[in-house]
Amino acid sequence: MDRNTLTGLILIGLLLTVFTIINKPTEEEIKQQEAEIAKAKQAQAKQEEKDSVLASTPESSGDDLESEEKENTVANQKQVVDSIFTRVADKFTVDFSTKGGQISSLYLNDYRSYESYSTKSGPEALCLFAKGDHLTSYSFFDGDQLIQTKDLDFELKNDSKNSVVMEASYKGGIIRQTYKFKDKSFNIDYKVEFIELNGVAKDNIQLIWQTAFLQTEKLLSEQRRVSTICFDEKEEGFDYLSETSDDEKDFDNEVNWIAYKQSYFSSFLAPKAPFQKNGTSIKVSTYQEENAKDSTHIKDFSSMLTLNFDPNSNNTASFSWYFGPNDYDLLNEYNENYDDILNFGWGLFRWINIYAVQPLFSFLLSLGFGLGLSIFLLTLFIKTALMPVQWKMFVSSVKMRILKPKTEAINAKYPNKDDAMKKQMEMMSLYKESGASPLSGCLPMLIQMPILLAVFRFFPSAFELRQQSFLWADDLSSYDSILDLGFSIPLYGDHISLFTLLMSATTLFYTVMNSGNVQQPTQPGMPNMKVLMYIFPVMMIFFFNNYSSGLSYYYFISTLFSILIMFMIKKFFVDEEKLKLKMEAKAGSAAAAGPRKKSKFQARLEEMQRKQQEALKNKKK
Repeated sequence: MDRNTLTGLILIGLLLTVFTIINKPTEEEIKQQEAEIAKAKQAQAKQEEKDSVLASTPESSGDDLESEEKENTVANQKQVVDSIFTRVADKFTVDFSTKGGQISSLYLNDYRSYESYSTKSGPEALCLFAKGDHLTSYSFFDGDQLIQTKDLDFELKNDSKNSVVMEASYKGGIIRQTYKFKDKSFNIDYKVEFIELNGVAKDNIQLIWQTAFLQTEKLLSEQRRVSTICFDEKEEGFDYLSETSDDEKDFDNEVNWIAYKQSYFSSFLAPKAPFQKNGTSIKVSTYQEENAKDSTHIKDFSSMLTLNFDPNSNNTASFSWYFGPNDYDLLNEYNENYDDILNFGWGLFRWINIYAVQPLFSFLLSLGFGLGLSIFLLTLFIKTALMPVQWKMFVSSVKMRILKPKTEAINAKYPNKDDAMKKQMEMMSLYKESGASPLSGCLPMLIQMPILLAVFRFFPSAFELRQQSFLWADDLSSYDSILDLGFSIPLYGDHISLFTLLMSATTLFYTVMNSGNVQQPTQPGMPNMKVLMYIFPVMMIFFFNNYSSGLSYYYFISTLFSILIMFMIKKFFVDEEKLKLKMEAKAGSAAAAGPRKKSKFQARLEEMQRKQQEALKNKKK
């Protein structure tokens, strides 16, 4: 492994590390967040002051209650009974609550939680959120009084196979909520109507939407690491809140949709007319250790959304809910940029995943191959496509190894810093005459790096890996474990991942296999390159132990292919002795042809050297 290849590997290690901390806010962003939090706290204080109207209303009984019910709607709200009824659709089972006329809990019929999957027992349907974890409530003012529909008693008016209609009376008017299901769809068409609500400020009706997702996967910390609120603004497009810390946002543009996203499932809310920017805000919150939800739930998601009513209807707002998997093919069908929530990387990395890796992977799965074999074949195709690149890298490393005695002689000839220009010029002449270049190994490495990093994002986000077993790994979307330690090692974890060990071992073997190409530093204070080479595989053991076993398996197979390709190139395709003779013949021909015309770069170097020598002479005087 020559210096260029090693530099590339070190850069990959650094980039992988950077990817884990890329969302760490700068000092400026921290100050901005603190200002936004202070602003949010002020708004929250005002909201709590309004809510105190409801909280301070005393409960009554007997004849007094009957009299007060006629005079005060708020007191009546305190007596609402929370009645739950269940409806089973094609893709999910929904529990509705008559208190607020809202969805109380939701189960995805075709999926299971990891606990249910691993124990082969428990509920067959995955619970996305349970009673008490989900809230939808409309907030508006009746004069100076704040009213929230979560406290109103809704009555079931229509109950058919694919439709649920609930109504609540308020001051002679009606608030109607309609839910419609579709066969073979993860969507619920949803509509709210405010009919003849006299004295209600309809222009400022807001929807409060809150969700606390339950843990559904093997490792709760990994679910939290990729969970956040995503959104699509009318002017600015797609964006999301921080995945690693508490975050919130007040909007400056209308909003096309909001998505509460976790690792493999999400809830989307898309209004027919975009949410207004004024008063619309979102917030994601993590849990403190003392919180009861810290061991069972992922995060708290909340939104305050200002409605845009349909001007051609009776104060009606229409929406589309999506409760389902983060499956690329499924989300892409909506043509609403829903698939942007999948963390396939940014820029070039995302393009590689969307236009190359994902289609190829989906094609292999469509042929009926299992996940393990599909990943194997995907790796084979990628490595085969990159074989010319690896060939170029190997030939470059061989040329540099052949020239190593001559480069060492030049280094010995010019030991002083004052002769750095002379040494550089002689090195350039040597490379030019022999047809070698120290940079020729860098370009192939740069070509491979985007693919390597794109795959790093692809496998942890690929829904296809979820709850798919291979060999000893019970779930390729999470870590594999051959031994649970029973205690946690800092920076490592509480288990031993065999695929991670195999990946690190093959990387170490590949490093040793090419260690003869590494040039040792000739200047004092420079790090030992061979030591750095061996640190990287060890770092991988700690870095990948909690990651998707599908990702570790891919890197393991990829490195095995690299070793095989390198062996075949050395054994059958590149004869070092012939290459050495060819380089010597080229250098001899260049010498016989006499001095060549200097390039502009070489001329500039010589001019810089001349000026440097003159400056040294003047300094000595």
